[in-house]
Amino acid sequence: MSEPIRFYYRGAVHEVSTASPTQTVLQHLREDLHCTGTKEGCAEGDCGACTVVVGSLVDGQVELKAVNSCIQFTPTLDGKALFTVEDLQQPDGALHPVQQALVECHGSQCGFCTPGFAMSLWGMYLKNDAQPCARKEVDDALSGNLCRCTGYRPIIDAAQRMTELPKVEFDRAAVAQQLEALKRDKLATYSVGERHFHAPRTLDELSALRASRPSALILAGSTDVGLWVTKQMRELNDIIYLGHVDALKTVTVDGGMLEIGAGVSLNDAYAALCQHYPDQLGEMWQRFASLPIRNAGTLGGNVANGSPIGDSMPWMIALGSEVVLRGPAGTRTLPLEALYLGYQKKDLRADEFVQAVRVPLPRADVQFRTYKLAKRFDQDISAVCAAFAFTLDGGVVREARIAFGGMAATPKRAALAEAALNGKPWSEANLALAMDALAQDYQPLSDMRASSEYRMKTAQNLLRRFWFETRLDAPLAANAVNAFSLRA
Repeated sequence: MSEPIRFYYRGAVHEVSTASPTQTVLQHLREDLHCTGTKEGCAEGDCGACTVVVGSLVDGQVELKAVNSCIQFTPTLDGKALFTVEDLQQPDGALHPVQQALVECHGSQCGFCTPGFAMSLWGMYLKNDAQPCARKEVDDALSGNLCRCTGYRPIIDAAQRMTELPKVEFDRAAVAQQLEALKRDKLATYSVGERHFHAPRTLDELSALRASRPSALILAGSTDVGLWVTKQMRELNDIIYLGHVDALKTVTVDGGMLEIGAGVSLNDAYAALCQHYPDQLGEMWQRFASLPIRNAGTLGGNVANGSPIGDSMPWMIALGSEVVLRGPAGTRTLPLEALYLGYQKKDLRADEFVQAVRVPLPRADVQFRTYKLAKRFDQDISAVCAAFAFTLDGGVVREARIAFGGMAATPKRAALAEAALNGKPWSEANLALAMDALAQDYQPLSDMRASSEYRMKTAQNLLRRFWFETRLDAPLAANAVNAFSLRA
């Protein structure tokens, strides 16, 4: 029996019973609800014109996150709250401080992107309780919004100005009460015709559902799958959604490993990781896509997708991370690198799903770095992503682990380069041998992001940069070799 989609919107519970399971939230807003303040720009989660804020109930509290409505499916809103630019106006007709600040600072330009900027700023306003934010936090909050009128300076001015205006409170308690009433305690299936959207609530429900529907699509954050619908026009008839399985949203420390459930968002996962690896993963956290994408996507989904240009897999492989797979017979744990058999081929049985990833905690004798090369700092896909984790015994490399993304059909270790270093002094001469060996480890492709020659040369140079930062004699601080070190 099909269950309607129910979510809190504009002060009331809104039900959906006839929309396609792959209808996007943006389509529902504009075409069904005729709320056209939210705009469509790219339909792939890049430009931010479609930004909305979604509220979820987490441990009895409302958690609010900016996301891209153009790639989120309407059924994912079940049990949540949806806020759009129309919600910012105050009951007496006055503008919200976010809107007033954009007016005063001339931050609108042509106006097409303005609703998205307003919602990103509103999300930051609520997160920081209307307190001033550092410039870096403003940049991060707006990293998913593009202004084609080159109006970033006045918009950033507005981010400061909005906290100087009289504060407007947000009634979280009232929203929490509404969401509490919408909670479901068991599997719910939303169906329209022959299309089904299954939303289990427990691991056992998810496991049984996966076993009975091995050909169904597993959906986590929709940051990749959404494009299958909006850009490739695929028809997805059977979907299993992980977003309501609370057991997949835990982060725990166990046996020297940080275990991150497959339902933990990318932003929350990197926040937990950076408590242990602040210097090594801090920049990667900021540069991984944009905040709305990190709010929606999951680390488990990133791993399960297995893109050869994914930014998480190289450093996870270099550290020796593991993936926990669950099926009807229970769980099995693999080294992450063993999951990837070839391009879009994984050691993942039809009745299994990714339950968690396990990342080793820092070890005193392991030098670890990861680097991302892309054409711009924010929200760009890597041409090359490199990761190095060397276990050093004095000046000798006891174990070298080198992994790259963007250099092969899968995220892949550099076996020959590692062999050139293992058991040898960490010297410039041996570095040169390892750099030469990289040319035998990879035969990268040329594409729109980079040529094969560029990828190989930069991969070799990134290994050299790692040596500069970790050599025994006068190692260089990261800011001495980082082009973005002076970024505010």
